Amino acid sequence: MKENKNKIWDVIIIGGGASGMMAGSIAGSRSKSVLILDKNKSLGEKLKITGGGRCNITNAEPDIHKMLKVYGNGAPFLYTPFSIFGVKDTFQYFESRGLPLVTQARNRVFPVTEKALDVFNLLQKDLEKNHVTVKSNCAVKSIRVNNGLVECVETSSGMYYAKSFVLATGGLSHPETGSTGDGFSWLKDLGHEVKTPSPDIVPLAVSDAWVKTLAGVSLSFMKITFFLEGKKQFSKTGKILFTHFGLSGPLILNSSRKVSDLLQSGLVRAYIDVFPDTNEGSLEDFIIKTFDANKNKILRTVFKDIAPEGTAKAIEMICSELDFNMKIHSITKEDRKKIVRLLKALPMTITNLMGYERSVVADGGVSLTEIDMKTMSSKIIPNLYVTGDLLNINRNSGGYSLQICWTTGYIAGNSV
Repeated sequence: MKENKNKIWDVIIIGGGASGMMAGSIAGSRSKSVLILDKNKSLGEKLKITGGGRCNITNAEPDIHKMLKVYGNGAPFLYTPFSIFGVKDTFQYFESRGLPLVTQARNRVFPVTEKALDVFNLLQKDLEKNHVTVKSNCAVKSIRVNNGLVECVETSSGMYYAKSFVLATGGLSHPETGSTGDGFSWLKDLGHEVKTPSPDIVPLAVSDAWVKTLAGVSLSFMKITFFLEGKKQFSKTGKILFTHFGLSGPLILNSSRKVSDLLQSGLVRAYIDVFPDTNEGSLEDFIIKTFDANKNKILRTVFKDIAPEGTAKAIEMICSELDFNMKIHSITKEDRKKIVRLLKALPMTITNLMGYERSVVADGGVSLTEIDMKTMSSKIIPNLYVTGDLLNINRNSGGYSLQICWTTGYIAGNSV
């Protein structure tokens, strides 16, 4: 529908991402007149690339306590919102509209098609069906308050008035999609307490050249242990993806928040155990058997049968004191033990976290104590509703962030 500047809308939604589109669809289904303002050429720019273009819609963790525990300090505030619109409701919403979902490893939920564009198209159709008006290429410049309520927004296309407003601009991750943190500034200006955002779920940059030679290699079951100034801090096991700048993959992304804290306190080193289920003694026995069967071959050739696929050359870079051209029968017991220790602890130095441009989520946002979580309305400005990444809720990758968008978007759309 075309937008009408001379009317007072029931609700104006600032931001057409996941939570904004959900809020608009639900409000529209209640016969509210809805206008979505978005500064991009089209809605859902971040949604279209989420999950590597596959769209990890939610997480199917059946235990609500375990599910909410992921959200850290936000958990106590989320029981009511999730009772209104939770994971089961997300399944029902998308599947009842013709988009079947599938649960994969670690309870991550995707559309069967594994296409984020299909999720976007479904939401877009819902907006059209519910007669929601969309004004794209429309940047909001300021939010104007009168008598304690938002009265209108000033935009690059003029002034727009409404009875209620939903702030759904998203956080700071993927700034190329238009997420530049405007919502945080407006919330501060309107009197809200806003925690300064920082890149949250992000890859890690390392200084070691051997790591970067493995760019594109993915190892499915690895254990990584982080040390601060030589003291062990924590370990995690899972999938690691090597990149041209360092480390990524679900295991790394979900460790980045803790690593961020460590980096502020000193030198952070990490060690990867490529055989986490095998102790040093058993690993050495395996290597002895492999060497005994290949006594006249050179180490470089046989090493490929020991190291994880694609990693032999990089590991050779670390162990530069070993001559990989020597025959197996010339390898000493100490050389063999070096190889065992190396495979149980590949060393690297973590230099920093990658920035907002590579983050899945940026943390920070408005304090949940200032939001009525039954309606998503501001306790300071009652006709302003806040959704999605603008709320100060920590979350891991794995569908948890989008579930917050669906939950808060639905509640706001149902409350305006």
